[in-house]
Amino acid sequence: MGNSGLKQHIETAQKTGVLKVSPGKLNQFPPGFKQLEGCLRTLDLSDNKFVILPPEISQFMQLRHLNLSKNKLTKLPDSIGALTKLETFNASDNSLSTLPRTFSNLINLKQVILSNNQLKQLPSIFCGLKHLDLLDLSGNSISIIPGEISSLFVTELNLNRNEISSLSPEIANCPRLKILRLQENCLTLGAISSKLLAESKVSNLALEGNLFELKDLANIEGYDAYMERFTAVKKKMF
Repeated sequence: MGNSGLKQHIETAQKTGVLKVSPGKLNQFPPGFKQLEGCLRTLDLSDNKFVILPPEISQFMQLRHLNLSKNKLTKLPDSIGALTKLETFNASDNSLSTLPRTFSNLINLKQVILSNNQLKQLPSIFCGLKHLDLLDLSGNSISIIPGEISSLFVTELNLNRNEISSLSPEIANCPRLKILRLQENCLTLGAISSKLLAESKVSNLALEGNLFELKDLANIEGYDAYMERFTAVKKKMF
């Protein structure tokens, strides 16, 4: 995108609060971005060449939607924690291996998409965010789901295509979790606790592509309770 095209986008964004500069070749914020600090609500920088997000992102205090997907990001600045109005965050298809602890300040987050990155641990920074509905961590390198996950408030957790071999029974205590996606991991049948089946609120448990036959799930205590929840939800849909 040339300078004239970007200038026009910025002028439009001053009126609409929405700026999309995708796809492009940006790897830093152009000077004109500063004009939008007080009015920008949606920023789409997807399909660009950012390796590091500039710390000046913290100046866009009105942001509610931030899309950084399909860049080359290896880290995010601590200053991102200043975006306390943020509701959706998408940084899929990057090279992130860690996340700043300041993410825990983003108390209004509803959707976080971090699929296809290089995360090796479940980010505990999302635990305790009470408005978070969707957390998509598919396509990473996570191997263990620890007990602290019990304080995750999501309704849908996508962990497909990771390397998960250990799943804490405490996941059953997630207060709002209804959809749990664990397809294409390294789980054995013994890693699926009866507590998850019998005591959780999960009504959609996706386990295809692990180290056991799905039909064997019926042998675990609590399976009938899970199927009751599954069937009840299906009936409501039709």
